[in-house]
Amino acid sequence: MISFALPWVLIAIPLPILIYFLPSKATQKSAALKVPVLIDGLTTSQNKQSKSKSKIFVLSIVWLLLVISASQPQWLGEAVNIPTESREMMIAVDLSGSMQVEDMTLNGRSVNRLEMLKAVLGEFIERRTGDRLGLILFGDDAYMQTPMTFDRKTVKQMLDETVLGLVGKKTAIGDAIGLAVKRFDAKEDSNRVLLLVTDGQNTAGKITPEQGLELAVAKGITIYTIGIGADVMLQQSLFGTRRVNPSSELDEKSLINIAEQTNGKYFRAKSSDEMNEIYQLLDELEPVEQDKQQMRPLKALFYWPLSAAVAISFIYILLLSLAPIIANYRAKQSLSQRGSANV
Repeated sequence: MISFALPWVLIAIPLPILIYFLPSKATQKSAALKVPVLIDGLTTSQNKQSKSKSKIFVLSIVWLLLVISASQPQWLGEAVNIPTESREMMIAVDLSGSMQVEDMTLNGRSVNRLEMLKAVLGEFIERRTGDRLGLILFGDDAYMQTPMTFDRKTVKQMLDETVLGLVGKKTAIGDAIGLAVKRFDAKEDSNRVLLLVTDGQNTAGKITPEQGLELAVAKGITIYTIGIGADVMLQQSLFGTRRVNPSSELDEKSLINIAEQTNGKYFRAKSSDEMNEIYQLLDELEPVEQDKQQMRPLKALFYWPLSAAVAISFIYILLLSLAPIIANYRAKQSLSQRGSANV
């Protein structure tokens, strides 16, 4: 839809008409200028009247375009949702060596824990419209992979590009919590949420999970912890197939305590289906803000009528400059034709 930022400027459109009909000053009659018969046909009153009308028409068009441009026309686009700062969610992903254990299935094939996490967590990230998301990777230490942003595509892309061994083979859970607390903005009107995903126990880092928990409680951060890994896995050996527990090192007690102390919840994901159900439950526990702000994008259009006015003026001035040359050429042609007729 087209609108005008300065619509009152449009009242100047009939101004040339008012000036045209104003009474003119009385002028003294001067002696008529005699012109040669050669170009008499070019200066008849009919031609003068035609030129006057064309001049008025062109100037009127140029004036109309200039007034429209001065009124600053703009295109008002369709309403679009803009993100609100209702929630800040930091996602901390374990990249320790145990994440390479292939005890998960995805679309009917066996995959390691990280590959499954990328697929399921990626869908969860795409659904978090309106949330500011951040991504932390932790192994021997915790690293901020993606700062807080509304750009969910970038967060998902950075998650997809993670590889095992990128930050070491150990598990620094305490450092991950401490880094998340440090990176959250100090905004009282936002819900600060940390989603901690791990398959082991704290084996590295500068601070312990208990120390990180104290920081999170002091800052009012809600932590949801997810322990991933199957309970049973068939393993081939020299003595045949045996059943093992690939999640024996998972410290569920610590993860439960962290969640309870921060008013969060602990989840256990033994398969990709359970992991997907957990993320759907998180959508219910931390719903996306529904009262989104809207805006209608504006695009300036003043340069279109302005460009048209300049182009028309340039063409008209060019034609006026060429008119004497054309008239002279026609006069010579007429003289040549008359000389040929007299012969």
